[in-house]
Amino acid sequence: MTSPNATSESASLSGSDARRAARNVSALMFASIISKGALYIWQLVLSPWLGPSEYGIYGTVGGLMVNAAAVASFGMGLIVIRDVARDRSKAGKYWSAMLYMQTILALLAYVAMNGVAVGYSETVRAFAALAGINLFIDLFGNMGHDLLLAQEEMVKTSLVEIAHIFFRIGLALLALMSGWGLLGVYGAAIVSGMVRSALLVSFNLRAGVRPEFPFDRSVARQLIINSAPLALASFLTLAYQHSDKLMTTGILGERVTGYLTAAFVINFGVIELFSTSVLVAAYPLLARYYDDGSNPIFGGMIVKLARYMLIIGVPLALGISMLADKFMTPLLGEAYAPSAGILSLLIWYTAISMFGAVFSKGLLIQNQQRRLLKIRGAGLALNVTLTAFLLINWGDPRGAVIASIIGELLVVILLLKGFRAAGWKPGNVANSAARLLIAAALMALALMTLHEQFILLPILGGAGLYITGLILARVLRADDWDLLYRLAASLPGGGFLLRFWQRDVELIG
Repeated sequence: MTSPNATSESASLSGSDARRAARNVSALMFASIISKGALYIWQLVLSPWLGPSEYGIYGTVGGLMVNAAAVASFGMGLIVIRDVARDRSKAGKYWSAMLYMQTILALLAYVAMNGVAVGYSETVRAFAALAGINLFIDLFGNMGHDLLLAQEEMVKTSLVEIAHIFFRIGLALLALMSGWGLLGVYGAAIVSGMVRSALLVSFNLRAGVRPEFPFDRSVARQLIINSAPLALASFLTLAYQHSDKLMTTGILGERVTGYLTAAFVINFGVIELFSTSVLVAAYPLLARYYDDGSNPIFGGMIVKLARYMLIIGVPLALGISMLADKFMTPLLGEAYAPSAGILSLLIWYTAISMFGAVFSKGLLIQNQQRRLLKIRGAGLALNVTLTAFLLINWGDPRGAVIASIIGELLVVILLLKGFRAAGWKPGNVANSAARLLIAAALMALALMTLHEQFILLPILGGAGLYITGLILARVLRADDWDLLYRLAASLPGGGFLLRFWQRDVELIG
């Protein structure tokens, strides 16, 4: 392993850690592709089935739920993953502390969520009360999920998440076909959530991990102290992400929120698939390599992750922005035609937030939760102020999206300004970003030229020129290609790919 005193980005992972990181990323990526792909298809079915007005109710209740869930979890999961990844003997103490504290927090979140819902229609209030039951059910599943991730049991968690999504969709579909409407959708979420929680808890018990009682007050106190800034930052982040829907419902009505929700589903899916799954898989490894802060491998990995988010986020934003009008109406129907204009803007918020998420995770590992809180607070204040102003004066949901983009830009600027680490070389990321502009320009040219053709032509043409530009501009370094090669080898079907792509890289440690 590279010495902690090494100082360049070239410091590399050991063979076993690289293989483990590739395996973890591939497991979560595979689960995301399957489960999130199924969820995307389900949302595409659900939105026209319900119609913009009911879908707006669904989006509003969803916005209330995610903020309540942030209060219930209180950011403890990331702290537990970080600490248990370093010392697995702490798992039982952390589990009992979470059980005690998160049960109380879930009750407070449920009461608060329903209190906020009083300001909306009777229908929204009723469904918020029903959906809130999942706060208590998911409590156990999320604890089990986080403890398994800390033990790097990514395959088990991935299989459970895939099964959970398909079971939930199947139940909801049966309920809709039976005429239960939104009531059936929320009922399916409750039943499937119970099964998910039971499975994840049982996996931990079978692995010998059990909550230790009586719970250790010192562990609970330390967990609360470390989690509080993170919980507030998480709440502010989610409030920031969903404030546009909640404010749009209050100012412009549920139907307009339905248009915004349809675009948000695609935005959220892109983040989950290409950003969240990668960062969750890398988080335990980043936590171990951070050590006392002097290990340059940590900063080097942040460089690679930031570069990855740019390489993935820019073409996604460019392609979806320029082609939104070609696929939103065919997918969702004429009733959702206004969603295309919203999505063409919202996807740029997605790309910016994917890049910023790397540094949020980095600051968390450095125990800089309070700095994250201040940064997210500043972003939310700007976002909410601009959203209210633009919605009232423009009467257009795109005003809320523009406010989100401006707020997220402020967040990323503050994250970059505040992040420091051994091995972190912002010049390398800036250099990659400048070279990336060449590939992005080629892609934009292809999209503009082929825009009026069948949608596959601009997609394939744009992707082809983008990849060509990446290679010609040398955006990726040699060790980036090595890591991608290991990842490709660990994916299903990787052996077939490696018949055609040969690289002098050790695949086993």
